[in-house]
Amino acid sequence: MQLGIRLHDSENLPLEQRLAAVRAQGFTCAHIALAKLGNVPATNTSMTPGYATYLRRTFETAGIDIAVLGCYLNLAHPDPVKLHELQQRYIAHMRFASLLGCSVVGTETGSPNAEYAFDIEASRTEEALETFITNLKPVVKAAESFGVIVAIEPVYKHIVHSPERASRVLDEIESPNLQIIFDPVNLLHPDNLDRRDEILGEAMDLLGDDIAIIHLKDYVLEDGEMKAVGCGFGEMKYDDIVKFAVEKKPYIQATLENTKPDTAERSRLFIKSIEDKYCM
Repeated sequence: MQLGIRLHDSENLPLEQRLAAVRAQGFTCAHIALAKLGNVPATNTSMTPGYATYLRRTFETAGIDIAVLGCYLNLAHPDPVKLHELQQRYIAHMRFASLLGCSVVGTETGSPNAEYAFDIEASRTEEALETFITNLKPVVKAAESFGVIVAIEPVYKHIVHSPERASRVLDEIESPNLQIIFDPVNLLHPDNLDRRDEILGEAMDLLGDDIAIIHLKDYVLEDGEMKAVGCGFGEMKYDDIVKFAVEKKPYIQATLENTKPDTAERSRLFIKSIEDKYCM
């Protein structure tokens, strides 16, 4: 695997210094969400070819590839005016990714309310799924036009909450430019932790052909809730996931999440120690 980091989890430094620090910790790629970095332009109008050239050169100089350009907005927003605005934001990211030399724009799958709040009953309905698919289609069409991949990330608390729902989205849209970000922890919840291995095995079986990126984090249980932490600091078991990556997805980019600047390298080395068992 090519191990990377979610860039806004790294130390808050000017971009060139930030990338140098990430590279010094052994990471070779990054998941970037411009709006979360805080010290770089992030508006649609700022995403010019010149800005893309600057970022591309800066990342190349640091030896860091851009694995994913994140655009995590609610494509199930019930207000049609706001929805159109969000779709335009996605399309701006598709165009910018093509100029950056970044192959993947990543997104989650929303909730059928303006607050993007967890509503298990509303999110589980057929209507919510069909709404998301309908609203995703123009985004996928833009991805096809710009020659990039839009990758959806199934999350227990969102509309596409399971491997089966994700597979349905892939089947209904049927585009080579629509793939999957596999975040194992995001498929889990205290309600289904007793089936953890079954759920993750099903995800790899059903979605394996279309997994483009892997996200790696850990979790701990606190007061009956799951809290995300860096790899190696919680209860997650990675062997099956890493074995899948090594055997089925050689050289896949896998970015660590919920790390801290002073522990990120430990999380990377933790995953690398597991990977080494399957690369011998």
